[in-house]
Amino acid sequence: MLSHEKGSHEAEFEFGIYTLGDLAADPHTGRALCAAARIKEVIAAAKLADDAGLDVFGVGEHHRLDFAITSPPVLLAAIAQATKRIRLTSATTILGTADPVRVFEDFATLDLLSDGRAEIIAGRGAYVESFPLFGYELEDYKELFEEKMGLLLELGEHERITWNGELRSSLEDAEIAPRPFQTRMPIWVGVGGTPSSAQMAGKLGVGMALAILDGDPHRFQHLVTAYREAVQAAMHPAIDSKVAITSHGFIAKTTEQAIADYYPYYANYVYEFMGGRERGEKLTKQQFELMASPETALAVGSPQQIVEKILAQHELFGHNRYMVQFDIGGQPYAKVAEAIELLAADVMPVVRRELNKKRG
Repeated sequence: MLSHEKGSHEAEFEFGIYTLGDLAADPHTGRALCAAARIKEVIAAAKLADDAGLDVFGVGEHHRLDFAITSPPVLLAAIAQATKRIRLTSATTILGTADPVRVFEDFATLDLLSDGRAEIIAGRGAYVESFPLFGYELEDYKELFEEKMGLLLELGEHERITWNGELRSSLEDAEIAPRPFQTRMPIWVGVGGTPSSAQMAGKLGVGMALAILDGDPHRFQHLVTAYREAVQAAMHPAIDSKVAITSHGFIAKTTEQAIADYYPYYANYVYEFMGGRERGEKLTKQQFELMASPETALAVGSPQQIVEKILAQHELFGHNRYMVQFDIGGQPYAKVAEAIELLAADVMPVVRRELNKKRG
């Protein structure tokens, strides 16, 4: 794998896919998969991504009946048995409503099962249904995440820990087991559009996974700047300054085909999960074409157009990793599989070659 220069540190540029496992009905047929079938598709996609040579596979967490995945480490443990080399991450773990000790134990177990392939992307979450479900107060949203993130990082450093916080019971010389396969299991902070989250990730010296789902990527540049400035101010090693860009997208042989194939499913997803139903609005084909235009972050197009988008974003962010979600809004697995194969065969090697040329 080719390395990529970011500041004074060279790191491998990685490609991955992720899924949230939504259960939307296919807009063409009106049929939706049951949770069991959807989970089997996710495992199949992970195996295909592994076989194709992608670097990372992530699964998200939602506690709703219209999503199939509530427990990323359980599903990732199944994926670990079906794959050989691909790294396995949450996307994201909603840490504010989880016990960091339980999270660490679950992912350490996953790390042992997978011979050291586990990662955690911890975030606050785009939905809030987990707060009443697990008995937390929404007014403590920010404080819960910050306190638990600090504890999660300490758990990775010590086999025994004494810890005191405001929102979780104290730990007194507690044994933290099992210990993961990796010396240090990678932990990232998932960031949407909040500068404070970017700064926190940098201050803690962990990677930042930045979600840029649509629109002009330039409007997120200040977040990457804030993150790297916080890394530097905290005097963390440059190796700890890692940025992943995550996006929605779809790849077909031509941009016209990609737009035609993806539009019904993307519009369906926006309507069901991104506020369209609440607004009483459905995304038009013309609106979608503008959203997928070459200068935007929405990664819909031919392999060449996706290459150009990733390289343009790399000029802005100097990121280390790119992850894309294909399977939204009832998209059939066969189409998702085609997009995975195009990403691996026609996008990944070209991007790496171009980045290598730039380093000269």
